[in-house]
Parts: sequence; structure tokens; C-alpha cells
Amino acid sequence: MGKYDFDKQIDRRGSGSLKWDVAENELPMWVADMDFQAAPEIREALSAKIEHGVFGYSDLVPEWYSAYQNWWKNRHNFTIQKEWLVFSTGVIPSLSSIVRKLTTPNEKVILQTPVYNIFFNSIVNNGCKPLENPLKYENGEYSMDFEDLEEKMANPQATLMFLCNPQNPASKIWDRETLAKVGELAKKYGVVVVSDEIHCDITAPGTEYIPFASVSEDCAMNSITCIAPTKAFNIAGLQTSAVFSANPFLRHKVWRALNTDEVAEPNVFAQAATIAAFTKGADWLDEMRQYVFENRKIVEDYVAKEIPGISVVKGDATYLVWIDIKSLGKSSDEVAHFIRKETGLYITEGIEYGEAGRYFLRMNVACPKATLMDGLERLKAGINMINAH
Repeated sequence: MGKYDFDKQIDRRGSGSLKWDVAENELPMWVADMDFQAAPEIREALSAKIEHGVFGYSDLVPEWYSAYQNWWKNRHNFTIQKEWLVFSTGVIPSLSSIVRKLTTPNEKVILQTPVYNIFFNSIVNNGCKPLENPLKYENGEYSMDFEDLEEKMANPQATLMFLCNPQNPASKIWDRETLAKVGELAKKYGVVVVSDEIHCDITAPGTEYIPFASVSEDCAMNSITCIAPTKAFNIAGLQTSAVFSANPFLRHKVWRALNTDEVAEPNVFAQAATIAAFTKGADWLDEMRQYVFENRKIVEDYVAKEIPGISVVKGDATYLVWIDIKSLGKSSDEVAHFIRKETGLYITEGIEYGEAGRYFLRMNVACPKATLMDGLERLKAGINMINAH
């Protein structure tokens, strides 16, 4: 037994939770937040803030910088210089600010689909056009289509690329060679890579992700990276993240953009939670990963044994399981709506992540095992009904 209890059921209904604002009979396994309480070490740090009782404006403290630096050095073997780091309230506000600052209207931003749906919003809402470089999906595995990527990067209207590293929803950890190739092409065609690495700490025990900026000089000097403790430590509602770039010119632009958009100042809890997560949260994180990857294995085994006709895409990162439903012959929106209506299970339709996700579903397994089994039984019931029709 570990130090922490991930089987504990926390009732989140009626708590103003986006995820749990559903009907009484419904089980939400869609949006990427966990049904686990945050680490006690983080809760203690927040309690101390509450005890202090004064919630005025915050200034960035040296400990905030060193928390990020030490974590990336110890955990990911990558040195981030203090002056590279800029505070931001979140990865998405950062992406939107970067699009506004580094492009002119109607330019194109490359993204690799299927990919996190809000990437599209950050592009479209800020006057640009998404340019899809669909990932190749062969024998249940995803890889980058470099021929197509080069063609898209060669488009003079394409000025930015959003990279999802590790990849959401495909749960793929990109290897060094793949990332180096992206960096090479980006440099060749003058495209700035914005790497969203928010899922980087949720990897299978014993596996490690590779920071894009760590791969080569090209990658480091031609990129902006968005990082945060929020996904890994389940503190997304505290709005805290960081952006870094080794390139002083790009960094200045980002710093300016975040300040202009007023998303560069921490709320009173943002730093305390970040510092506690990165200085005291390692044990909790390791136990959580163990638990979540056991959950992933349960899903893989259950689907293989109990639900014919669908399959789980192998993944080494994130608590989001990507399910291939192509053989059902129905689009994911139709399948997801049917399952929700008939069984109450609320999971995400893959079509939200671009055309490349049309025949997939995404299921969040960061929950107690009892909840997971409930979800799997509902999934089975829904798919059986579809198959029976």
C-alpha cells in the first residue's frame, strides 16, 4: 500500500465542477481533470495561505522559479535558465496570446490532428487558420507524416506550429529523432514551434518524455514551451503555468503578449500550489501514475475481453484513453451521444479533435477503480446496443 488513497470516492456533484455538472444518472469521464484530491502537501500549502488570511496582489517569488528549474533538472534532465521563465495563468491563454503576437490575421498555424480541440479555438478566435498535418495511424500506432508536414511548413502563410508533447489525445510520447526532425523543418521554413508540454509528468512508470527544447540548438532557439503543474497535480482550477524560451527575442515577444493580455500575474494561491507541487509532490505523483496506468491496463484488458469490435490505442502518457471504434461504422459524435443518452456515460467524441478523430472516443481514467468499472460497464452496455441494431 502506498502513502496516498486513490480509491477514496470524492463527491464532486454540486461543487461548481465543470466536469460533474451533469444529470443525476450520468457519469462524466470526459474533460481532463482527475477525481482525486490534490496531494496533501499542496492542500497544506494552500491552508497556510488561507490561515494567513490576507489575499492581496502577488509578486513572483524566487522559489517559484527554482521550483520549475529543479523539477525539470531532476525529473526531466533539462536545464531551464531562470530568465527564460515567464508566469502565465494557463497554457491556453498563453497559446492565444502567442498567436495574437507572433502572427498577422489570416496566417496559418500548423497542428497535428487528432489534437486537443481548444488548439483550434486559440487559432480561429485570434484571426488565423488551422492547417492540419494529420498524424499517420497504422497498426494501432501514431507517427508523424513528415512529407505532409514539410509541405505545410513550406507554405509561406504558415508561421507557427502547435506541437503537443506528449500528444493528447493519442497518449504518444514523441521520441528524440521525431522531435529533432520537427525542429529541423521548422528552422528551414521559418516556422516557430509552440510546444504544449502540460501532460509531460503523466507518463507510464519507468518512461520519460523529452522536452522539445532539449533536443537540439534548432529546437531550443526556434521554440516557445508551455508547462504547468496543473494537469499532473490536479490543480487546473488554480490557473497557474509558465512559458519559457531560450531565444531572447521570442521570449520578449511572449512576455509582452502575456502582459498586454493581462494573464501574467499570479493569483494569491497560484505560486504556493506550484511550489508545493514541484518541491513536495513527487511521491504523490509517482503513486498517482502507478494507479492511473493500472487503470489504463484495466481498460485495455476489459475492452479486449468484453467489448468486441473496439480497441484501445496503446499509450505511454496521459490519463486519457483513446479508443478506436472504426469497426462500428458510425461517427464518434453519433456513438458518444447514443452512449450518453442510453447509459449516462459521458465521454468525448473524437471528432472534436479534428477529422482524424472521427472514429475514436476519449475516456478519462483518472478516477477511483470503482468509478472506472462503472464507466466500463456502461461503455459495454452502450456498444452492445449499437452492435445489436
